[in-house]
Amino acid sequence: MDSKLFIQAIVKYLVGLLLFSALLFIPAGTVNYWNGWLLMGILFVPILLVGIFLAIKNPVLLRKRLNSKEEQSEQKSVLIVGSLMFLSGFIVAGLDFRYQWLAIDPWVVGVATIVFIMGYLIYVEVLRENTYLSRTIEIQENQQVVSTGLYGIVRHPMYTATLLLFLSMPLVLGSFFSFLIFLIYPVLIAKRIRNEEIVLERSLEGYSKYKEQVKYRLIPFIW
Repeated sequence: MDSKLFIQAIVKYLVGLLLFSALLFIPAGTVNYWNGWLLMGILFVPILLVGIFLAIKNPVLLRKRLNSKEEQSEQKSVLIVGSLMFLSGFIVAGLDFRYQWLAIDPWVVGVATIVFIMGYLIYVEVLRENTYLSRTIEIQENQQVVSTGLYGIVRHPMYTATLLLFLSMPLVLGSFFSFLIFLIYPVLIAKRIRNEEIVLERSLEGYSKYKEQVKYRLIPFIW
C-alpha cells in the first residue's frame, strides 16, 4: 500500500468529515439533529469502506479520485458554483432544523434515504466498470471507451449516480429549502457534460461512434 496516498486519503476524509459536521450542526445549534447524523452515516461510512478498498486494490484509481484540480477553464466556474451550492444548501438545512421553517414528513426522509443508497450503489458499480474515472475532465494515457454495463445504458452513469445522491441529500436532511438550492445541480451537471463530451469526442478515439450507439447522456429515454 502507498503510505503517502493512504495518508492523503485519510486527511481529505477527516477534513471533509469535520467540515460537513460544522456546516450542519453549527447552523442547527445542536448535535441533536438526527437527520444530520443519518446523512453522515450513509455518506461517510461507505466513503471510508470504498476508500480502503481502492487503497488496497486500485490505488491508481484512488489517486485519480483524490485529484480535484480542474484544468478545463470552463469547468472551473461549474466547480465554484457547485461548491457554493453545497455550502449554502447544508447551512440552510441546519437553519431549517433549528427554526423549523417547514417540516418534511418522515416517509419522504425514508424514501430519500433509499434513493441515496441506490445512488451510491450505482457510484460503486461505475467505479468497478471504469478504471479511467477522474474527478477532472482529462484524457488519460491508453484510455479507451467503456461501453459495457451501465455505460451501455447512459453515457455518463457516474453523473446519474451523483444526481441521485445530491438531490436526495437535502431531503434526507429534512429540508425542503435546501432541496430548492440543490436543484441547481442538474443545470451544472448538464453544462459539465456538454463540455466533457466536446473534449472526449475531440480527443478519445471511438467516442463519436459510442455516442451513436448510446443515445442518452444521463437518464434513459429522457436526456
